[in-house]
Amino acid sequence: MKQVGIIGTGRYLPEHVVSNDDLSRLVDTSDEWIRTRTGISQRRISTGMTTSGMACEAGTAALTNAGLEPDDIDLIICATITPDYFMPSCACLVQERLGAKNAAAFDLAAACTGMIYGMVTAEQFIKSGMYENVLVIGAETLSKVLDWKDRSTCVLFGDGAGAVVMSAAKKGINLLAANLESDGSKYRLLTCPAVTLDNPFLLEQECICYDENGMSNAAEPAGTQKIVMNGQEVFKYAVRAIVDNINTLIKKTGISKDDIAYIIPHQANYRIIDQASRSAGIPIDKFFINLDRYGNTSAASIGIALDELAESGRPRRGDKVICVGFGGGMTSGAVLLEWN
Repeated sequence: MKQVGIIGTGRYLPEHVVSNDDLSRLVDTSDEWIRTRTGISQRRISTGMTTSGMACEAGTAALTNAGLEPDDIDLIICATITPDYFMPSCACLVQERLGAKNAAAFDLAAACTGMIYGMVTAEQFIKSGMYENVLVIGAETLSKVLDWKDRSTCVLFGDGAGAVVMSAAKKGINLLAANLESDGSKYRLLTCPAVTLDNPFLLEQECICYDENGMSNAAEPAGTQKIVMNGQEVFKYAVRAIVDNINTLIKKTGISKDDIAYIIPHQANYRIIDQASRSAGIPIDKFFINLDRYGNTSAASIGIALDELAESGRPRRGDKVICVGFGGGMTSGAVLLEWN
């Protein structure tokens, strides 16, 4: 069986910084209120760059880091819930802009767990022998689906992109084990509606249906898609997901908690990470955290953090790193990496 690893990482963040004080002029909030509840001090917001544009920048950085050219890429996977279009895919736009003429391309949607799902999907393509080099990108322009009058959500999110190049090459960061989970019964906890059913054959009474909990299946007219979140329940799910996924990888591989050098969690909220640290019995200083500067960038967050950790030079040969994500769906997952 081929050993699959990460041979290059990259990231892109928009230049425009929005501080907590900036948000206090839009909604009833303050720097202290946001920091004490989330750990976030600022976030990057796009003032013109599209999701595919940011994805292309992060992908270019990852290719450069890997020492590859666009022609070397066999497949591009873009994880996003905020694409430029319903079609074409963000990945196809990236393929064209990079000039990766040999690459197949598709998107996947697993919300904030998207980067984990993308890496595991890439690993399987490489192990099968179908492809050798796969570019995986997590990219989001969440600012376009935020209700900027809702202080419970607009203070949390930011824009950005992170990328990895995965290959069967033995150099780089080896992927040792992975775990993916989903729980569709909790889909209501975190939603962003699509466009409503609209055609000339609709009967008015058939347009909206309700489930046993009174939840409408109706989407919204174009241009009104906004993130809606049950913060308390998402918090509970997230803590459990982090702990359960870490424990699953430990059980699968036989490593101990002491063997873990770093954990890169999805960067959603410092309180979530702190509680997960306590529940898992793993010191908080093993958790790599950058949400204070970027906020929650959904599918981009783990790729951005992994690139920053690699760039820091802190991991040593043989260090084991767990990347663990959770997000809408609900979805969760983790990968165990080893610095090589």
